Amino acid sequence: MSEIKIRATIATDLPRLMALDHSCGSEYVWQMDLGREDGQVQAAFRQVRLPRSVAVAYPRPVQSLADEWNRRVGMFTAVAGENLVGYLRLTDRMAAATAWVTDLAVAPRYRRRGIATDLVFAAQAWALERKNGQMMLEIPSKNNPAFCLAQKLGFEFCGYNDHYYITLDVALFFCRALR
Repeated sequence: MSEIKIRATIATDLPRLMALDHSCGSEYVWQMDLGREDGQVQAAFRQVRLPRSVAVAYPRPVQSLADEWNRRVGMFTAVAGENLVGYLRLTDRMAAATAWVTDLAVAPRYRRRGIATDLVFAAQAWALERKNGQMMLEIPSKNNPAFCLAQKLGFEFCGYNDHYYITLDVALFFCRALR
């Protein structure tokens, strides 16, 4: 297997990155239960095992990558030999002193090899250079592999937004202080 390199994304990468399979498989989902009592609203999330693995579609239209890539402030690409095998997009303009990871994808045959971790570390270095104090990941509630990555890297659940994505899926937010 060739060595994986992480580098800044260039415009000519975009068609190849859009061609990546952005879907994932999941045996779990995060189910949200909302309760209201005495003027209080409570939200609880629980991991639910599915009877079989399901394919989870990417929550954003992949075709928008070419239109939106320059609106994000940072973007990194994972390269294996001549192959582009993943990318991460982020901005630090959504919340004060926070680098916000909006997109993270790795080609299926390259998953579970630490590439997503390397992309997050590259984004973290970028965020520190820009004097950000924390990093936020947004994750669709059906993307259990991304949730596991967030936990492995020390991110903690810090909120959610119902119907956040165009797919109307719930976004779960995970944050980590940067040092």
